[in-house]
Amino acid sequence: MYKKTGLTLAALMIAGSVLAACGDGNNNSNSGNTGNTGGDAAGNTATNTAENTGGEAAGNLAADQVFRMNLTSEPPTLDPALMQDNVSGTVANGLFEGLTKADKNGEIVGGMAEKWDVSEDGKTYTFHIRQGSKWSSGNPVTAHDFEFSWKRTLDPKAATPAPYAYQLYYLAGAEEYNTGKGSVDAVGVKAIDDSTLEVKLKNPTTYFLSLQTFYTYFPVDKVAAEKDPNWANEAATFSSNGPFKLAAWKHNDSVELTPNDGYYGKADVKLQKVQFSMIADSNTEFNSFNTGKLDWAGAPTGTIPLPQLAKLRKENSDKLQIKDTANTYFYIFNQSKKPFNNAKVRKALSMAIDRQLLIDRVVSGGQKPAFGFVPPSITGESKSFREETQDAYFKEDVAQAKTLLAEGLKEEGMASFPATTLLFNTSDAHKQIAEAVVDMWKTNLGIEVKPEVQEWKVFLKNRTALNYDIARAGWGADYNDAMTFLDLYVTGGGNNDIGHKNPEYDKLIKDAYASPVQADRVKMMAQAEKILIEDEMAVMPIYYYTSSELVNPKVKDVIMDYAGNINYNNGYFEK
Repeated sequence: MYKKTGLTLAALMIAGSVLAACGDGNNNSNSGNTGNTGGDAAGNTATNTAENTGGEAAGNLAADQVFRMNLTSEPPTLDPALMQDNVSGTVANGLFEGLTKADKNGEIVGGMAEKWDVSEDGKTYTFHIRQGSKWSSGNPVTAHDFEFSWKRTLDPKAATPAPYAYQLYYLAGAEEYNTGKGSVDAVGVKAIDDSTLEVKLKNPTTYFLSLQTFYTYFPVDKVAAEKDPNWANEAATFSSNGPFKLAAWKHNDSVELTPNDGYYGKADVKLQKVQFSMIADSNTEFNSFNTGKLDWAGAPTGTIPLPQLAKLRKENSDKLQIKDTANTYFYIFNQSKKPFNNAKVRKALSMAIDRQLLIDRVVSGGQKPAFGFVPPSITGESKSFREETQDAYFKEDVAQAKTLLAEGLKEEGMASFPATTLLFNTSDAHKQIAEAVVDMWKTNLGIEVKPEVQEWKVFLKNRTALNYDIARAGWGADYNDAMTFLDLYVTGGGNNDIGHKNPEYDKLIKDAYASPVQADRVKMMAQAEKILIEDEMAVMPIYYYTSSELVNPKVKDVIMDYAGNINYNNGYFEK
């Protein structure tokens, strides 16, 4: 027997919430994220300002409806199967739409699916695709596009493996197929006909409808993708099903979106153009906003210069927005290299820095020191995960850090700390943070670490290939549950770029995936976080993000969600 449902976010249980558009993106120190990315505790997904329900009447719309913001760098890809960052995700959120979407109140509503049915056991979803919606290519959007897309992402023989394929492991048979142990025919997604998609899950998943708003679940145009494997590389061959289409892509310079005439909700799209620039220098971005060349500067993909941010906060600027987001800024260690394979060495490096001093003197955005991995905005059972599981996994202690470093080096047979590089991607903020941390390590531990900057694509490639010693990282929620952070470091995971392996950790994550009881899941995930941080210091938490952005006061209904992701699809300019 099936239950009819058109569930909103509140009905999905506390674990289910709006999905962020990005994971580890080009997150800057005062930005939210991949993407980016936090609502109030206990799952309130209240949106940020630049949102105004008044003044939308046609008579109050400005004649010029061109929204301009900065990406900072070239999107590594616009293919949903290959995305793993909030630069790509920020663009993709206008180009694509999944089975569901979040409205401006953070509620899950129908997207490409007009309605859906859920079986009594919560393991089978039947989605009914909207009639008449078309890709920008002119092809109709069908259930077959979704089946094709999800199986394409899971393909173990894909020329470029999908980094987020594991997000589809909720589907029956998906993990087996992706790891070469099962058949594509056994994957739990099937187009019954053009307008009916049947999805079978491995276990009941309370936030499955929220997952549909994440880019890994976005469909691609089956006809276009089969015709040209490189369809996503250029505007001329690109096909999208969302509110906008890719009008122009000048690589390493700019991206321009215009309305998609085939989109079912085109009447609600008021922006005539969305223009993304790629300004790497934060001062240039800041000046571009001040001279009217940008309507939005800062998070989620840009940066407000730290000195300017401090000044704006002091002045209480009415153009500045700041809010907590579900993101964590941290450093990672290459555990395949000595001495970073040693937990004592990793703990020493983490315990030797002063997080509050770093926030007060360098970052300046009201961030919170992180002594855990999961940020405060993520929900738990009945409160936030952080309220139910305190992040007191370690303390800053220079004397103890010195002892641990000496012991760790001795255990690895090393007489001294080796030449080490701290890798970060292009950003003035990342540079200043790295320089401050390196200085603390030198002062407190007597070691030399060299900061090294790399362009975003190169940085991502080297980090994924474990071609680094220590590197910057940032992670934003893909959905409002601690799992979105903790499943990163399972053995062999698509985003496990530290070489982490721990069978006990893997089992806790697997069991938490399978459990339908949120209280039990929270306990298991808390145990996993303890292993990750307190026992192993597999990653080095630094702070929990805030989102800081400058916004043209005439911009309305452009929304930053709980995870620090921007939604401009229903934005507009008032007179």
